Amino acid sequence: MRTSEGVEWGLHCCLTLVWVGGAEPVPSARLAAVFELSPTYLNKVLQRLTRAGLLSSTPGPRGGVRLAREPERITMMDVVAAVEGPDPLFACAEIRQHGAGAEGAAPREFARPCGVSTAMRRAELAWRRELSGRTVADLAAATPAASVARIRANYARLAGTSA
Repeated sequence: MRTSEGVEWGLHCCLTLVWVGGAEPVPSARLAAVFELSPTYLNKVLQRLTRAGLLSSTPGPRGGVRLAREPERITMMDVVAAVEGPDPLFACAEIRQHGAGAEGAAPREFARPCGVSTAMRRAELAWRRELSGRTVADLAAATPAASVARIRANYARLAGTSA
């Protein structure tokens, strides 16, 4: 299944909030700088995560975002649904019922869902189940320590503090 780059951005920002977050909100501009992302587009992703209750947002000059839940309670599917929406990724248009390919077909031939639609629905269900079973905490635990240290150090440099 293909998702937008916003899903990747959202997941990496959630992970970064696990590693550098704390009592103080993390400015979205700083998150954008850590990964060299478009601040405007990242703000849209962060707004979706906030509307979904995955992040909380604090306005103002000392504002930013932080996780609204414990990382153990945020699944990868939560992030996908927040960024992409709840609709299925595959929508069958039933093209088999149109054009020359449908000429002469018996009406009962189209009574059952087509094989393409059925296979895609099963694949998406398996994909959603897998993402629902993996949390931001799982991702954080599987990240090499050197990667976490690098993110923390770069974040501290951008924040003008020491790691």
